[in-house]
Formats: sequence, C-alpha cells, structure tokens
Amino acid sequence: MLELAILGLLEEQELHGYEIRRRLREELGFLANVSFGSLYPALARLERSGAVVAAGEVASTPGIPMTGSLAGERAAFWPRRGPAPRSRRGRKVYRITEEGRRQFAALLAAEPGAGEDARSFGLRLAFARYLPPAARLRLLERRRSQLQERLEAARRVAADHQLDRYARSLAEHAKESTEQDISWLDRLIAAERSGGGDGVHWTPSPAPMPSPDPSRAASAAPSSAAAAAVTKGLP
Repeated sequence: MLELAILGLLEEQELHGYEIRRRLREELGFLANVSFGSLYPALARLERSGAVVAAGEVASTPGIPMTGSLAGERAAFWPRRGPAPRSRRGRKVYRITEEGRRQFAALLAAEPGAGEDARSFGLRLAFARYLPPAARLRLLERRRSQLQERLEAARRVAADHQLDRYARSLAEHAKESTEQDISWLDRLIAAERSGGGDGVHWTPSPAPMPSPDPSRAASAAPSSAAAAAVTKGLP
C-alpha cells in the first residue's frame, strides 16, 4: 500500500523524501504514522525495480528566518558567512518513470482481497481519477456491497433487546453511520454512471491504522491534496 501511495504522489510531481512523508501524513491520513524507516526502504525498492529514479538534489540548508528584527536577522546571518559544513547533503528528488506508471496502474487496478479495509479503499479512491470509468465504478460498488453487509450486521445488533441503553445507542449509531456512508457511495456511483467522474483519461505506456470510525466519511476529489478529507477516516 505504501508503494501505491508513493507512486501516486510522484505521478503528480517530483518530490524529495521529506516532502513525500509530509504529504503522506497530511493528505493521506491513514498513513499518518509512516516513518522514514519505512519510507526510504520503500523508495529504494521502487528505485531498484525501475519505478522511480533520482532526478537530482535540492539544497537542504534552511533559509534565514525573517524575524522583523534587524539585530536578530544579522545574528542569524553571521554564522553563515563562513564555509558551509562539508557533511551537509542535499535531498534526493524522486521522479516516476514509465515503468513506475505501469506499476502504479497495476497496483491501483488490482482486485483487493475479501479483507479489503477502509485504508485500502481510501487510498484507491484518492487516486481514482487515474482509473478507467468502469474500474472506478467497480471500486465504488464493491465498497458499497461491503458496507451493506456491515449494515445488516449492525441492524441485528441494534435489535438485540438484551442490550442496555448505552450499548444499544452505540449499535444504533453504527447503523446510522453506515447508512450515511452507503448514501454517500450511492451519490458517487450515480455520478459515475452519468459520466460525471473526474478521471484524467490517462493510459500508461507499455512496459519495455485502528480501523477508522465509519461515521467519518467525505467525498472524493480530483487531486490528492483535496482527497485528504476522503482518506482521513473513511468507512
């Protein structure tokens, strides 16, 4: 799943490792706990497979803070007058390749197993604009089917008269939340069937967290930045 997220971000623009981690944490919320210890090995695997290449380096020296105080800015600038430390290194910038686009398309279109969770669905939905219309529709309909099964189970629990009022209120909340999620998916499905999707009609070149609360759902969006609301706590 991490490789899919990395390739999806690099499909939009070249990024260095720090920026990839920031966007994974801030825009794809279910990857908020990703560490550099996981990120850089994943980037190394993608680089070995030919999916990404190092496009260059950007300087890692931070700028001088503008404090509004001439004395403060002079004090910050003074130590920089000497030679730069030899140990300072630039940050490697990564770029997706045609092979990476092929892998991204395959990962995105892969049929998930029966145990697909909200994180997997949310990640695919965040990049659903890269899927063909029929594949986007299958993604949404498959998730709706999963939620319909969850709804039936929630209804059975809510109907258990042996529950006290607090346990029953939780069961009813889960039922109502799942109903709202299904209604949201129904709107997305209707939009796809009417041709209202936001796909980019992109075709790749041929090859040479605890589970989120189901009540927290949002609509899909045409960019990973706008998809943050979708991926943070999908059903």
